[in-house]
Amino acid sequence: MDTPTFLAHLQTHDTPLTLPRGGTLRWDDADLHRAAHAAGPEHYALLALIPGALPWQRARVLLQTLAATQAGLDAPTRDTLARLTRVLTLALPPAHVITALLALRRLRANHKHTTRAVLRFVLEHPDADTLIAARRPALLDCFEHALGKTAARGCARRIEGGDTGSDYLRRRLLRFLAVPAAAPDRVQALYAAATGTATGTGTAAGAGAGRPLPAEPALALDAPGRRPGTVTATNRGDIAAALVHLYRGGPAEDLYAALGRHLDDAARAFPRFPGTVALVLDASASMRGYGEREWAVLSQAAALRMLLAQVCDRLEVIEVGGDERAPRGATDLATGVLDALGTGPDLVAVVSDGYENLFPGDLARLTATLPRAGVTTPVVFCHALFTGADDLTLRRPDPSLPQRGFWHQDDFTALLPWMFAHCPAGRPWLRAALHARLDALDRQATDLTTALAA
Repeated sequence: MDTPTFLAHLQTHDTPLTLPRGGTLRWDDADLHRAAHAAGPEHYALLALIPGALPWQRARVLLQTLAATQAGLDAPTRDTLARLTRVLTLALPPAHVITALLALRRLRANHKHTTRAVLRFVLEHPDADTLIAARRPALLDCFEHALGKTAARGCARRIEGGDTGSDYLRRRLLRFLAVPAAAPDRVQALYAAATGTATGTGTAAGAGAGRPLPAEPALALDAPGRRPGTVTATNRGDIAAALVHLYRGGPAEDLYAALGRHLDDAARAFPRFPGTVALVLDASASMRGYGEREWAVLSQAAALRMLLAQVCDRLEVIEVGGDERAPRGATDLATGVLDALGTGPDLVAVVSDGYENLFPGDLARLTATLPRAGVTTPVVFCHALFTGADDLTLRRPDPSLPQRGFWHQDDFTALLPWMFAHCPAGRPWLRAALHARLDALDRQATDLTTALAA
């Protein structure tokens, strides 16, 4: 699987899954997801946790993971997939999850791990009562598909008769659940008659019908953004803000202490990268900027350089133009890339505002020549921006290179995985980073389940 290309797809392709009444599932990129899953089910599923992945793409990963068999997978991989499935069912908008679960029925896909995931969503979701009130027929279809219609209705009849823990109920239903005590009431609500009474009980079921689905997922997958409404040189993240004040002559001792704290906080979010990155850092005059934007772009580029120094086993920095404290001159990115390749890195990352004004087109000519010279080291272009709305029309020195922009410190959480995914040494790093993220999210999901049990 081409991981960088698939990551870009997860973060940009926002077409929803649809289930036309009486028609087939509309899933326009199904072949891509199936191929990515076939290349490695665990790696594929973990990529859903990449910051910035779109909800509909995460719903596709959930659907593909639940639809595929787990025959032949080892126990640790199955455990990872089970935990990730639980996280996604809680962290996606409920409407997206319901669409994915109904798609399983349309695809006639059902496995033990599918049954467990469906039942836990329908009966143990923190907002299950609201979901059932809003989408009872759809969730009933999911429930009966998971257990089989005969078994599902058999369980419902026994629950109506007061059964809460018979051997039949344990074997058919309760063994799939983490909180069995919550199941009876919700199964009764699922089978409430459309006329407003539960079958054989006389319990009102129409109350709350037509309620809207919860607007927010039960579990926050991506941290809320801290993006300012009005961008200035000093509100683009703590690291860059400290650097701007230093460049402008602020109190060095206090600022260096604050800078160290901010860097340590940022670096803790990433595992150690077991390889070498050669960073071509544009320190030309244009990176300094002027007026209200003075030092803004260069400070963010320097923040990335400092973070990589904390994360990478080895970081080689090649400055072109001047240097961070004294940016000057024109931009010669091609010579910088040649010098970077001479350090024997796993990855070359060019960090620039995109103005190649010494020998325009030189970088593109160089990168086109490298493969013919037998150079296979990946080269990526990290676009240093003032805001996410910058006009890059004249700032793409080599459109053929993989490119990604950044302007705020929060962008680093997506930028580093994208960078490292381009080289072989980045695959174990990406696995470690995503496993750490899954562990943290799984603990939150367990807390939600524990609260339900209480």
